[in-house]
Amino acid sequence: MALDFAVTWDYRCPFARNAHEHVLTGLASGADWNVTFVPFSLGQVHVEEGQPDVWDQPGPDTGIFALQAGVVVRDDYPALFPAVHRALFELRHDQAKQLSDRGDVAKVLADRGAPADAVLAEIDSGQALARVRADHERYVASHTVWGVPTFIAGDQAAFVRLMDRSPGGTDPAASIRTIERVVDLLSGWTGLNEFKHTAVPR
Repeated sequence: MALDFAVTWDYRCPFARNAHEHVLTGLASGADWNVTFVPFSLGQVHVEEGQPDVWDQPGPDTGIFALQAGVVVRDDYPALFPAVHRALFELRHDQAKQLSDRGDVAKVLADRGAPADAVLAEIDSGQALARVRADHERYVASHTVWGVPTFIAGDQAAFVRLMDRSPGGTDPAASIRTIERVVDLLSGWTGLNEFKHTAVPR
């Protein structure tokens, strides 16, 4: 039986990058998972009281442009999503480039075979932002999601920090084991609320 779960992302978060690399590596190797990729705006949850929502003023936010691009590819060009998704994380965390840079995001799209002009047109029309907002607000309402990466299975949700990565070409066994362990803890041991190491090994 396939494992069903959702996981949130914002390309700015290094821990979202780690988790999504594991998910992508597992899926690429044929893991029997049904995964829902959920955009979540870290900018929106950090809007100060009295300031405009990201939905109303997306321009200054540093992550919302790339997040919209990812969502359009997820929905309209799903076969290309894994490569684009991984590459947008790489743009920020490996190449240290700006997720708000239209040219850099367009190059990521084009280099992975996505029609950059069509994706950017969806962003310019406001339709992409509406999709991001709908998913973001849906999971805030249903599961009280407040950050990334949050794993969601059934009526359970948990924020998870994975310390190791799974770059392209990694042996998938560890990634499959990692993700299935996370989902098993989430749905199979609901009595566990928090488990956090007091120090991170260096």
